[in-house]
Amino acid sequence: QVQLVESGGGLVQAGGSLRLSCAASRSILSFGAMGWYRQAPGKQRELVASISGNRYLNYADSVKGRFTLSRESSKNTVYLQMNTLQPEDTAVYYCNAGPPTTWGQGTQVTVSS
Repeated sequence: QVQLVESGGGLVQAGGSLRLSCAASRSILSFGAMGWYRQAPGKQRELVASISGNRYLNYADSVKGRFTLSRESSKNTVYLQMNTLQPEDTAVYYCNAGPPTTWGQGTQVTVSS
């Protein structure tokens, strides 16, 4: 069973930066796609950024120009660099991969104003 473990969340002031990491228990190149989702209190989980097997990157409009997804295959890790964070970015961030669809446990990101 594949496992995804996120890290790097925390509390940051508006305008600050964080980098999230997602470590997979198998080669990330074996996945068709990987991505980051987030879920704020009272809201549905939404896609933040994703990368496909052919390296196509996709970002939510709300994070374009501020967030960057990257991967380091030698470490089986995907990153989400988040810059110019805003209070509306506050959420639990989840790593996702598939197939088969697999979720990490989530990491909390809190941005104070």
